[in-house]
Amino acid sequence: MNLEPCQRHADPSANTLRDRLVARLLDERTPDGLWEGCLSSSALSTAVAAFALHHLDPVAHRPAVDRALLWLVNHANADGGWGDTPRSRSNASTTLLCRAALSVADPADEAAIAVRDAADAWVARAAGSTHPDAIAALVLTCYGSDRTFSIPILVMLSLAGLLGPDEQAWRRLPQLPFELAALPSSWYRFVGLPVVSYALPALIAMGLLQHRRHPSRLPGIAWLRNAITPAVMFKLARIQPASGGFLEAAPLTGFVALSLAAAGETDHPVVLKAREFLLGTVRPDGSWPIDTNLKTWVTTLAVQALADGDGLSAEHRAALEPVRNWLLRTQHRVRHPYTGAAPGGWAWTDLSGGVPDADDTAGALLALRALDPTTREARRAAESGLRWLLALQNRDGGLPTFCRGWGRLPFDRSCPDLTAHAIAAMQAWHADVSPTLRRRLVRATKRAVGYLARAQRTDGSWAPLWFGNEWVEGGENRTYGTAKALLGLVRLRGGPLDARVAPMLAAGARWLERNVNDDGGWGGGPGAPSTVEETALAAQALCAMLDAPPSLVARGLDWIAQHEPRDGDTEAAPMGLYFASLWYWERLYPLIYATAAFRLSDRSCQ
Repeated sequence: MNLEPCQRHADPSANTLRDRLVARLLDERTPDGLWEGCLSSSALSTAVAAFALHHLDPVAHRPAVDRALLWLVNHANADGGWGDTPRSRSNASTTLLCRAALSVADPADEAAIAVRDAADAWVARAAGSTHPDAIAALVLTCYGSDRTFSIPILVMLSLAGLLGPDEQAWRRLPQLPFELAALPSSWYRFVGLPVVSYALPALIAMGLLQHRRHPSRLPGIAWLRNAITPAVMFKLARIQPASGGFLEAAPLTGFVALSLAAAGETDHPVVLKAREFLLGTVRPDGSWPIDTNLKTWVTTLAVQALADGDGLSAEHRAALEPVRNWLLRTQHRVRHPYTGAAPGGWAWTDLSGGVPDADDTAGALLALRALDPTTREARRAAESGLRWLLALQNRDGGLPTFCRGWGRLPFDRSCPDLTAHAIAAMQAWHADVSPTLRRRLVRATKRAVGYLARAQRTDGSWAPLWFGNEWVEGGENRTYGTAKALLGLVRLRGGPLDARVAPMLAAGARWLERNVNDDGGWGGGPGAPSTVEETALAAQALCAMLDAPPSLVARGLDWIAQHEPRDGDTEAAPMGLYFASLWYWERLYPLIYATAAFRLSDRSCQ
């Protein structure tokens, strides 16, 4: 089926495939009419959660810990290490944490001991030896000055006895200044916290543990930390969500729980709620995902996929009425206690651990526009969401994830994919908001375009923040980043910024054209294996350009047709990049992106 797009549009088999993808996507809705998806099980999450439960109560939690360790044993890679997903290559962070978790295995469990020995051999190859100094150096080298994830790993290794005797082990860990958490959140951007904005719970819990295991000898510091501990523990309790799970994430919640338990706070309310979260989110096979779900994200992506091309049909709009109502209900209405985010944004999930962020707010605005562009209620929600995005925009014109002005560490900086998504949302509602807000959107869009112009690389590509590719050097996914940038910028064609945007669009499209694989699909970058997700995103972006080579789009759609997403999760690729560079896959991504590509390909033939 090697057809030009206009031929494809008239081809019954192509239309059948498009209709089948649409029907399957609609069938994936949950009973409440939304999409929840399914994230991959995570060796890292499983290791941290099991280790935390062991430290909270090794007797009561033994069954859960044993099931988790069995899952780790059964999902070790052939080289002795672990990757973040069962389809990922081994990496140092996950392998070290899994090795630490196996330290609590039953000494009579021969399978666990054999896997533990293989992990030691992997670590010895990666670090040069299993000496504590070599292991600590490997961890710190991986993350540089960002202590967000290096300190949690070192804490768990210390508690597992892998960094030497207790006194020596704690000397190897840079102290986290947990006392800074007592400051007002508006001050954090100025005091140079060594962790990113979302890691405040880990800063408090692990800093307290370090202080109690290895107090500072500097005059007055230990006294100050003792005095300020009640205040920071009060703040930790205040920002803990009702579910008990910080960011709905097993790793962050597990790190907090095990640190507080090791610091002598086993019965603290924060620990008790964290334990209930971990026990409540374990899967039947004994594993944990990297996060509970991405319900808002996959729901808004699904709506956008169904709306691509000629928009939602009246039938689909009626069927998706529950989504419209749900989006209006789940918009955050009060200042968020965790990040201090103002009202108006959306989080990646409707669960209590979600935090408003730029990407999900933009996605919700686009979905709401497709579902309900006219009612006063929808416009009021849209204006609130747009003002939230405007307040988040950094001085460089780009959009960060959670907090404006946190520019020192990677996951707090402006990034192209979020910025382009925000441009798309602002353009979608531009004509239907108040004149005052419209003028603000014009200024913000101009600044955002300026940021994207500076962020575009000389080869025409953009690199995203929250998505990557394990098979590309450096883990970047420039196919995703470039496709998302094009999908945002193409909405500005023919407008006042056209002269500035046109060269950026042309350069980005040329990058996609140069980096298509010989099989007609795309991977995350030059030479990376083709996947449904990346091929669909590239084809979607080129379709949106309208003037892209028809044969190139047709080959991409053909590749998707030959690798059509089927039931189950075997086709999903670990392209998602979670906090601290942890890979994940989402079962619905192939289906959503493929549906969007085929829906949008219709419009290119009109």
